[in-house]
Amino acid sequence: MSRRYDCSEPMERTRGIAEAVSAARRGELIVLPTDTVYGIGADAFTPSAVTALLDAKGRGREMPPPVLVGSVRAATALVEDLGTYGQDLIDEFWPGALTLVCRANQNLLWDLGETKGTVAVRMPMHELAVELLKETGPLAVSSANLSGQPPARTAAEAEKMLGDSVSVYLDGGPSGHAEPSTIVDLTGSIPRLLRAGAVSAEKIRAVVGVLLTDEDDQDGKDGGEVKDGQDGAADTGERAEAAKPSPTKEAAPAPSLTKETPASSPAPSSAQGDSAGDSAPSLTKED
Repeated sequence: MSRRYDCSEPMERTRGIAEAVSAARRGELIVLPTDTVYGIGADAFTPSAVTALLDAKGRGREMPPPVLVGSVRAATALVEDLGTYGQDLIDEFWPGALTLVCRANQNLLWDLGETKGTVAVRMPMHELAVELLKETGPLAVSSANLSGQPPARTAAEAEKMLGDSVSVYLDGGPSGHAEPSTIVDLTGSIPRLLRAGAVSAEKIRAVVGVLLTDEDDQDGKDGGEVKDGQDGAADTGERAEAAKPSPTKEAAPAPSLTKETPASSPAPSSAQGDSAGDSAPSLTKED
């Protein structure tokens, strides 16, 4: 039996986040709001939970889910390196609607599906989502809809499609903008746009200088092109099939993954409410 929590009410929000954390740790599915659309999430390190997520959506392992994180530190632990431009893109666009495809940390014991050694990661700009992610750790998250159906913009829409396959629904009101996140592949020596989205190609080029697109593929090699099918209108901002780099790409040199930031106070526990006097969860990158 699933349960929906109205997170506009402080007590419901506190209980809902606590229940969602417990459900994720038990390997069950949860639905959460993000800055793009509602997402269905599972513990990224529990293979049976990831399989249940794909089954709930009607997807196969060839479409592995991306991973949402609550901090840059959590993201860098999941990848081998950020490539030459990853840190600059994070500094400019995280938290926000930019998904980065990187080579996955080969020491991690997880199974997201047929990822071809990559992982798509994003830190959303949504207080409730980030508060939850700081408690659960990285979550495999895909759009909260059945494959081929429009993505859910509300918890009610998600529940209508996914029903009791999900244990906890966190209702944060209507989701953010309708556009999915932009997906950029950093596994090659030059960043490649895999899917256009909320962050424009022009803004990305202003940071990295050169951004390859499908139009640059004169030799017929797609290098991980994302082809949006019926289910691709708006994943949580991250299409799993985007994490398919070209096997011919030259690996980029690994940059330093350290980031100097001013000391900050620890993020509040998800068990704390957001009533008067409680501080909102920090959306800073290095919490």
